[in-house]
Amino acid sequence: MLAISLRAPIIAPTAVLGEIQADIGLTAAGAGLLTGLPVLIFALATPLATRTISRWGPEATVLLCLGGVLAGTVIRSLGPASVVFAGTAIISVSITLGNIVVPVLIRRDVPWNRVSAVTGAYSAIMNVGSMAAVLTTAPLAALVGWRWALAAWAVVVAIGLAYWLPTARRRRAALASDHSGAGPEGPSGRPAAAGGRGADGPDAPGATASTSLRGRSNRWIVVVLTVAFCGQSAAYYATTTWLPLLLADVRGLSATASGASASLFQVAAIVGALGVPLLAARTRLWVPTAGIAVLWISLPIGLLLAPDAYLLWSVTGGIAQGGGFTAIFSVIPRVARTDQEAATASARIQTGGYLAATCAPPVAGWLHTLTGGWTAPLLLVLALTLAFTVAGLSAVQASERRYPRP
Repeated sequence: MLAISLRAPIIAPTAVLGEIQADIGLTAAGAGLLTGLPVLIFALATPLATRTISRWGPEATVLLCLGGVLAGTVIRSLGPASVVFAGTAIISVSITLGNIVVPVLIRRDVPWNRVSAVTGAYSAIMNVGSMAAVLTTAPLAALVGWRWALAAWAVVVAIGLAYWLPTARRRRAALASDHSGAGPEGPSGRPAAAGGRGADGPDAPGATASTSLRGRSNRWIVVVLTVAFCGQSAAYYATTTWLPLLLADVRGLSATASGASASLFQVAAIVGALGVPLLAARTRLWVPTAGIAVLWISLPIGLLLAPDAYLLWSVTGGIAQGGGFTAIFSVIPRVARTDQEAATASARIQTGGYLAATCAPPVAGWLHTLTGGWTAPLLLVLALTLAFTVAGLSAVQASERRYPRP
């Protein structure tokens, strides 16, 4: 429920961007900023997220995340452009908390050899939410208007909040019990035999004190992961924002039909998100990462050279964006020895990546307005996918040399 709430509320406006533009008087660049603003805030609010986790703990951070998304979703549907942007900002700050806390939760509670699989499941469910948002928002808006269609996502967030409230209370009670006793639990309260690593448990097998993020090799890995995430997230948000309009212009599809076609870009990510850990369990991680890179590059090239096969390119690009996220964030547990280091690496990567991604939707919209076509925006996406390819493969190979699979 948390994963669905981290993407669907900010993806939903892309399905009705034309209606929002017409109603509140946004330019193409302004409409791009509506979806670009969240990724800017993802980067700027990252220090707040790390301090919140440190001060209040992961479960409280999740509650703040979901409560903020719920409030922002309602506010965004109530007024003119200024209120729409204010609600979007509240949603974005809240989602930043979730973006940073999820890798910490996974590292704390998941055995090392299952981190890739759980990261893939998390990524897959995020894309289920994105797919549902793209697929259902336009038809709902046709019935009740875009404001009510966007506000409807508050129901999903409320369900997630209803689940996490008792979960957080149980976790707090368990931690209090662990701290008052002298059992065999680690700092996170999980028994050592359960396979989890706890808040400051050991790193992957064979880790030593020299493998912290302070090491030169680990700093290099985090840097190239940041570059890879720049390409990954910028290409994702530019494509998500403008693919429905591109299909409407190039293929003459209706808003509902173009939204349904573009939803393939979201739903196909499930294959990539789950496929990367499945392949990585049988071979080295760089092999599925290389395959993901080829599929990413096929999206802009395919839409440029063979736009009639747009369904195929939506699927291949979708597989790539789901798998690329999983590949990048599966590396973090290899280079982080503690939860604090995991949060730090995640924060650095997401800050840099989302700052770069902020520019992609408005720049793509500006290029479309400037040229009157979609060739220039697609060349931008191609450059971003090439950045992911070079940096992502470099990071994965470096992490495998430093931390070979036991």
